[in-house]
Amino acid sequence: MSRQQALASVYKGFDEGEFRRQLAARVAVRSDSQSGDGNAELERYLTECIIPDLERLGFTWEIVANPEPGYGPLLLAERHEADAALCVLTYGHGDVVRGYDAQWREGLSPWQVTVEGERWYGRGTADNKGQHSVNLAALAAVIEARGGRLGYTVKLVLEMGEETGSPGLKAICEAYRERLAADLFIASDGPRLAADAPTLFLGSRGSFNFDLRLHARDGAHHSGNWGGVLANPATRLANAWASLVDADGRILVAGLRPPAIPAAVKQALAALEVGTTPGDPALAEGWGEPGLTPAERLFAWNTLELLAFKAGNPEAPANAIPGEAYAHAQLRYVVGSDQENFLRHLRLHLDACGFDDVEVSAARVSQMRATRLDPDDPWVGWALDSIHASSGKTPTLLPNLGGSLPNDVFAETLGLPTLWVPHSYPACSQHAPDEHALASILREGLGIMAGLWWDLGEQGASVHAARTAARRNA
Repeated sequence: MSRQQALASVYKGFDEGEFRRQLAARVAVRSDSQSGDGNAELERYLTECIIPDLERLGFTWEIVANPEPGYGPLLLAERHEADAALCVLTYGHGDVVRGYDAQWREGLSPWQVTVEGERWYGRGTADNKGQHSVNLAALAAVIEARGGRLGYTVKLVLEMGEETGSPGLKAICEAYRERLAADLFIASDGPRLAADAPTLFLGSRGSFNFDLRLHARDGAHHSGNWGGVLANPATRLANAWASLVDADGRILVAGLRPPAIPAAVKQALAALEVGTTPGDPALAEGWGEPGLTPAERLFAWNTLELLAFKAGNPEAPANAIPGEAYAHAQLRYVVGSDQENFLRHLRLHLDACGFDDVEVSAARVSQMRATRLDPDDPWVGWALDSIHASSGKTPTLLPNLGGSLPNDVFAETLGLPTLWVPHSYPACSQHAPDEHALASILREGLGIMAGLWWDLGEQGASVHAARTAARRNA
């Protein structure tokens, strides 16, 4: 069979409803990893929805217990081909966020795929059950089209805790480093730049969450009796925050800012427009770092966001000066930032500005490191050509996603060049009620991934050899 016949096969499976039936069975499993009481469902997703399909494709597998107590397992699988000149690692996550069942629009359920026109509603249709289902279905079509031999080995990590910060993922990849060794990483998560724009991104911004707290005294005190003689911790904390970022979102702490944007990244972002899909929020004029385009601010710069601020009783304010104020903030950052010293830079800045009474600490959430494959890497050009050949469209290249993914585990811990091909779009209501995928993206994604899996067998070994030689001679 030919490449075109492989693409025709995945399109046929989609058009005849086979892919929808498979996705509906996966969405029906309530694999919510956030509630803390669904580990049986997390494992059932693997044993009932994924492993039988992998076995039919010739994979061997192992379910590995999470080294972090209380979190879901991970699936490690491999389809080995003897004498293969190349190995690719792929990834997905079968866990989802809470269903928020009562908040979905009438007639919709998070645990059932409901089709309304182009929209396929259901929890996980976009994040991430739909996306890894596309990749596995496309792989199955290519295995069949190539007579059962791909020409390379495929390894898979499917975790069940990404929505809780991927606990245990790094430890597992460190422990099984040799078993997961590969030459290339290809996976799908996150959104395209726009619904009609096939997209390739090469990493993600990092996320560093931190807490600011000012404890002035125990208890609150009447504002009439004590106003003017007691310091208000909320006022001081608000001013401390204003010393970190100005009223237009520009970061004021030198140690939290990135270096200049590399030329290759600027070039990749030069023609990109942000916020053009119907349903996207309107962009704020003049917000963020001056002199940058919206695409550069989103994908190539750092942003400091105040996510929560609390003092007193917001639900029922009292005429009292609060005794304590608290803020939770997040720095999204790109490669090249001084990520090892963010806390130190914050502490030095606050002290220099007279806010030595403000405590600053790293938040107890998963912190993801910034990663970015060089846009000039040979694998990037190969992937862009393949996507164009399959879709007939010029794909969008994002040096990194604006959000954060556990890509540092694959790029740094395992040392792989990383390619991400998303099958969702920005307005998919990911993590919210009424999450949905677009049928047009799922169908196009099946063709794109079938093309990539096919081309990897035809061209992958030569791309890998050329890349290795170039790096050796650099």
